[in-house]
Amino acid sequence: MKAWRVHKNGEPREVMRLEDIPDPEPGAGEVLVRVRAAAVNFPDALLCRGEYQVKPPFPFTPGVELCGEVLAVGEGAEGTPGGDAPAAGDRVIAQPALPMGGFAERTLVSAASVRKAPEALDDAEAAALHIGYQTGWFGLHRRARLQPGETLLVHAAAGGVGSAAVQLGKAAGARVIGVVGGRSKAETARELGCDVVVDRREDDIVAAVKDATDGRGADVVYDPVGGDAYAKSVKCIAFEGRILVVGFASGAVPTPGLNHALIKNYSVLGLHWGLYNTKDPAAVQACHEELTALAADGSVKPHISERLPLEEGASAVQRVFDGITTGRVVIQP
Repeated sequence: MKAWRVHKNGEPREVMRLEDIPDPEPGAGEVLVRVRAAAVNFPDALLCRGEYQVKPPFPFTPGVELCGEVLAVGEGAEGTPGGDAPAAGDRVIAQPALPMGGFAERTLVSAASVRKAPEALDDAEAAALHIGYQTGWFGLHRRARLQPGETLLVHAAAGGVGSAAVQLGKAAGARVIGVVGGRSKAETARELGCDVVVDRREDDIVAAVKDATDGRGADVVYDPVGGDAYAKSVKCIAFEGRILVVGFASGAVPTPGLNHALIKNYSVLGLHWGLYNTKDPAAVQACHEELTALAADGSVKPHISERLPLEEGASAVQRVFDGITTGRVVIQP
């Protein structure tokens, strides 16, 4: 079978190689799947560069979420808490068991990560539903406690993580302000449902948010960017607002001024969604059921901007890392 593999760290376009390797065999607690679609995520590039918190042994295959068809089930593969045990022929979404990731024709996934793919979504959409939307749901609902009628500010609103937060914010009854970089991304943000779109390349973010909220500011800020995005957020956060630190796509990790948080009476909340897989897996399953219901009624639908063949995997990972894509990019072997 064909699979992208990384033998040393570096830029994705330089270190990812498409190779022929033997089909994997599922071990205890593992499931063998035929990959129908694998969504490209920012961490895929960080894995290639050796900058992610998980460092799989070489050679490894990137690709951290997928939609696939179950081919074989290893011993003791019982499935998720509250979910059904996986069986051959099931159409599922799952997280691959690194070092064997999703950018391959077949791969192994942890049985504990296997969930039924939502019927309302096609393969590419289902592959893109899991990590980004789970992150958004836990961030907005469990951490920030977003309420109907509140104002949600989403940085990188046209990107993979941001677009999920926009849709989930609208589904929760919030007014959503989306920050983007460029006119094409602004149009995508409008299509996603943003009530107000701010182009950071042309607009003053702080002034635009204050103008859109009659000076009050945003009740919740969803920040997967860090750096200057965070610096602007603290200048337009509302009284008792909540800033969600989701990631650092800019490459710059901000240093919060706690005296400023005290004076303005706002909260800074961290979100590492992956911890919920071990700390509260039942909550992850419950979130999946909620997302499936939202997909069924049309409240959420991953925005797939590109559906690419396996051969274009390295280029896709590089472009997502470079920040020049909108929505989600999906590889379909």
